[in-house]
Parts: sequence; C-alpha cells; structure tokens
Amino acid sequence: MRFIHTSDWQLGMTRHFLDPDDQARFSGARDEVVRRVGAVARERGAAFVVVAGDVFETNVLGPRTVGRALDALRAVPVPVYLLPGNHDPYGPGSVYQSAGFRSQCPPHVHVLAESSVLPVSDEMELIGVPWTSKRPAEDLVARCLAELPSRQARYRVMVAHGQFESMGSQFSPALIDRSPLEAEIQAGQLHYVALGDRHSTTAVGDTGRMWYAGAPEATDYDEVDAGNVLVVDLSPGDIRVTPVRVGTWRFIAQMLDVRQGEAAAIVRAWLAAVPAKSTTIVRLTLRGTIGVLDRAQVEAAIDEARQLFAAVERPTHHDEVAVVPDGGAFSDLTLSGFQRQAFEHLMAGAQAHGPDVQVYQDALALLYRLGRAP
Repeated sequence: MRFIHTSDWQLGMTRHFLDPDDQARFSGARDEVVRRVGAVARERGAAFVVVAGDVFETNVLGPRTVGRALDALRAVPVPVYLLPGNHDPYGPGSVYQSAGFRSQCPPHVHVLAESSVLPVSDEMELIGVPWTSKRPAEDLVARCLAELPSRQARYRVMVAHGQFESMGSQFSPALIDRSPLEAEIQAGQLHYVALGDRHSTTAVGDTGRMWYAGAPEATDYDEVDAGNVLVVDLSPGDIRVTPVRVGTWRFIAQMLDVRQGEAAAIVRAWLAAVPAKSTTIVRLTLRGTIGVLDRAQVEAAIDEARQLFAAVERPTHHDEVAVVPDGGAFSDLTLSGFQRQAFEHLMAGAQAHGPDVQVYQDALALLYRLGRAP
C-alpha cells in the first residue's frame, strides 16, 4: 500500500516583507505545490493523499483563496483527506464549513472532521485527529487512542497535528504524549502516524513509523528541511518512507563576516552566488567592524539585490557590527549649510556611543548615500 503524506500547506499565507507582486507569486506557488503533490501521487502510483493539518493559514479567507485552493485540489488524481489543524480548526466559522468550500469541494476531497475510523479501502483504515478549536484543553491523540476499536483492515494510519512533549515545546495541554502511540505501533494496531505542525521533515522516535512531512513550500527561516512530501510504502511487517522534493521557495538566514574597506564587496559576492533569487527570501545580518562609507555601500548593494530577490530583510538590530564614524568618508561630498550642520550633529552622536548610536550611524550612512545621489 502506497500513499502520500503531506501537511502544513498554509494556503492563504501572507508575509509582510513581500511587495504585492512577490506576495502574489508566493501565494501562487502554494497553490501550484498542491498540483505538484498530485503529480507525485500519479507518478508514484499512490492510492491517496493525507494532509496532516493546517491546509489553510486561517479560517478567515477570501473566496478567491478558497476557490483557487479547491481548483488545485481538483487536479489531484487520487482521493485527498484533509485534517483541520490549529490554523484551520473545524469549529464555528471553519473554512471547511463555509458555503464556498462546500459548494466547490471536489467529490474526491474529504475532510477528516471526526476522530473515528474511516475505511478507505479493503486494506486501509484512516483515523483523523482534527482540531476543533485553536486551544484544545487536552491531548487529542491520547483521547482518540483511548476510544479506538480494534483494527479491522490490514493497515491503520493515524493523521494527527501538533507537537510532542519531548520536543521542548512551551507547555500546553494539547501536547502529544508519544508513549501511547509507540505502544499502539508495537502492538500492531497502528502502522503509521502522519503528523503535521512541524514545518521541517522529521522522523519521530525509533520505530520509523512516525513522521512530520514538513511544509511542501517553505514558510520561515527556522525550517531545516522544508519543501518535501513523503511517499509512504506499507507492506506486511515493513515500511519505507521516501521524501520527495516539491518546494520551489527558500528562506535563508545568513550572518556575514565583514571588514572595513571590503564590506560591500563581501555582501555583493555572497548575494550574487545565491541561485534562484526570484524565489528566495533572505535575512542578512553582519558581523565585524566597518566604516560609515562601508555601511552606505552595503545598504546600496542590498537595495540593488532587492530587485532580483523575492525579498532581502536587514534586521540591523541583530547585527554584530561596529561602525567606525570616520568623518573622512565624507571628504568627497560638498556639504554646506543645513547639510553640514546635520553631518556634524550625526557625527557627534555616532562618536558618543550612547544608547542611540545605531540610529546616528544609520543616519550618517543615509546622509552619505543621499549626498552621492545624482
């Protein structure tokens, strides 16, 4: 028995640092990855697809987002089982109960809205563990396991969403206890646990039968191995889980070591070497000692790169860089009147090393860039 395990599609996700054009491409990529999941199912001969929660970014979505998602699902050639997660719980106001979803949902797409055994074939039973609110007051998996009847089909797969107690997550009554799941696996009552919520592809425990699929399109910088779906092969007494790459977008957090006189060249060289710039989001921070002129040139290099990348973020409060307020950097500028007064004021603030030194340094760099502008 072969099926596809995926999760955390986050359809309708927005990112504040993307301009409207790039946000549209980012959203479109999330719809297109659903079609690529369908292509993997077709190419690998999968019997069905399970989506382990957070299909949608929120329950508050416009009809266009829902309609495009369902159109993408319509292209998947096998049955698809959607689990409501913490972002899109199956409760009052749920997207799954909206008129638009109900009227446009393809007949081969099913919502796992109840914690019960669902026979999907003579050989397979699915057990969904849906979230019905954003803050459950208990371990939903443990409750489901306590109420399960004995297995009837050859294989039984649970589809669940959430974090384990052992993952160091902030305490919540909804954290999953791993022990009951492992006991059911050892007893032969569960053959695979398809998990969602963790956006990095991750195997859990030593059984080889509990996995987070991860988000098929990256969503943030802290994801280690996003962009995959899992092809799961079950046979009597055996299992094989194969990650397949489907994602096209990347988030890269990079700290660059820079030095005075070469900072801009170092930044330009690194940015130039990054492939697939139009689908890459970068968060760039610096470490080292540079001058005011370096700072201005670095920011100019980053502005140029923003024309090529989906986004380049510069959270300067995370920098570990010291900016030397070198007044000589302004020797090639003609400053007089108000500009000269502003320069002298900013230079004094930058040299004072007070609590606002970063502001003065940034302002000096901006003054230099404005003074150089044609």
